[in-house]
Amino acid sequence: MFAEIRRKDRMSTPEQAEELLTRGEHGMLSTVGADGYPYGIPVNYAYENGRIYFHCARGVGKKLENIQRNPKVCFTVVGTAQVVPAEFSTNYESTVVFGTAQEITELDEKKAALELLIRKYSPEFLETGRQYIERSAAVTGVYVISVQHISGKARRGKPKMQQG
Repeated sequence: MFAEIRRKDRMSTPEQAEELLTRGEHGMLSTVGADGYPYGIPVNYAYENGRIYFHCARGVGKKLENIQRNPKVCFTVVGTAQVVPAEFSTNYESTVVFGTAQEITELDEKKAALELLIRKYSPEFLETGRQYIERSAAVTGVYVISVQHISGKARRGKPKMQQG
């Protein structure tokens, strides 16, 4: 059903792939448009228990239109990346997720998802964030991706010193 990683020697363990998903700074959400073209957009997100949460303006935007029409999505996170010019290569780590996205409509669940985002991106402002959530959760779009498949890949070689 899902494509296998071609370079098995670079395949991450499931734990490594999930760990990157947990600590990643942002992800690329890919959907399919009505015209059949893919549409990818970076989003802030939080990951917990096989679910990816993100927020956005409620009910507007191309990604939401695409999700409403077809909830199947791909979500990609790239961790550390370093070009190694002398090897004509790049050291990197990445995780790719396939799943389905849907809007969270239950208010307590939305608040919990928004708090996960506050804990990830603004942990030093948790109480202020909770107050913000109380004021804005009802008018914020919150979505969850249920992970159906996850894989990771990395090239973790040591960069060589450049001749100069």
